[in-house]
Amino acid sequence: MITIRKSEDRAHFDRGWINTYHTFSFGAYSDPEHMGFRALRVLNEDTVAPGKGFGAHGHRDMEIFTYVLEGGLAHNDSTGERHVLRPNEIQAMSAGDGVIHSEFNASQTEPVHLLQIWILPAAEDVPPHYEQFAYDPSEKQGRLRLLVGPDKNPPEPAAFINQDARAYAAVLAAGKSIEKTIAPGRHAWVQCARGNILLNGQALKQGDGAAVSEERVLQLEGAGPDGGELVLIDLA
Repeated sequence: MITIRKSEDRAHFDRGWINTYHTFSFGAYSDPEHMGFRALRVLNEDTVAPGKGFGAHGHRDMEIFTYVLEGGLAHNDSTGERHVLRPNEIQAMSAGDGVIHSEFNASQTEPVHLLQIWILPAAEDVPPHYEQFAYDPSEKQGRLRLLVGPDKNPPEPAAFINQDARAYAAVLAAGKSIEKTIAPGRHAWVQCARGNILLNGQALKQGDGAAVSEERVLQLEGAGPDGGELVLIDLA
């Protein structure tokens, strides 16, 4: 079963400094019909104006990872981490028993466009943990490139999260297709980050997402004139 969450059905707030779309309930947006999917709790698409961002604020007991599509996001936190996150890099933070951080557009002239994804943890009150790494953009061309997961020794470099969930990214040229097998009893969320894709023949455009259950194989194909970019999250 595939249930599509259309881009235009998401909550939308344009506050000047941030233009944001919420797939699930978040902040001022509360919808009991869209509280998350499995352990996936938040999926926001944000465009942050130059020099603007989120001041110091706290998190706990949440696995948070950020996927930048354009621009750079400056991260500072109470564990001493200071980084700028750009496209073809992944950042994951286990907030654990408490962390304070800030996130700002690293540029004074260009916006930053990103997906921020929160996953409920498998255990609470663990020590905070942060990882960031870069990968070559060719690694997600025509294949699913693992970004985050629960494995201590993953098959390719990936950031650790404290949950039985794995996130992948792929860029698919028009007409290029790949398959993803979903193990029995597992589920998936597919988010079209840019362009157009087909998911088992169903069209997704930028901002569309799809909840997947009771499907053994996912056929993912780039569509439209330029294909598309996607994030796939495999969930228990």
